[in-house]
Amino acid sequence: MKEVTRGRLTTRTIAMPSDTNPAGDIFGGWVLSQMDIAAGICAGQRAQGRVVTVAVDSMSFIRPVRVGDILGVYTEVAYSGRTSMDIHVEAWVRRGRIGQRERVTEATFKFVSIDEDGAPTPIPDEKDLPTYVLDNNNCEF
Repeated sequence: MKEVTRGRLTTRTIAMPSDTNPAGDIFGGWVLSQMDIAAGICAGQRAQGRVVTVAVDSMSFIRPVRVGDILGVYTEVAYSGRTSMDIHVEAWVRRGRIGQRERVTEATFKFVSIDEDGAPTPIPDEKDLPTYVLDNNNCEF
């Protein structure tokens, strides 16, 4: 059975030699950083403003990322509360830029919507959002 992505493609980048550990594999921290960037884009769109990462839950590294892989990060709003939200994030690679596509990691990122002073601020109701922001709780790119 073929694996399918959950969410929408939010970012895409290529893994470079400068992103490797001494063994030649891509640092897990680099992958985590790419996932946080994509999750922040998704959360900011949903909140219609500034957001901050407050936690990462259920981080699972499934397969390694290699130099030359294209890393695509998919995001989806999994939960939205008064001031916080959970963003489900999946990272997939296209091996060697043209090869097999594989899911390499996934996690849930927790965000809080904040105002200009850094205080938590309410997230708008879905009914008040512009139509381009929501598509079945998937984040548009």
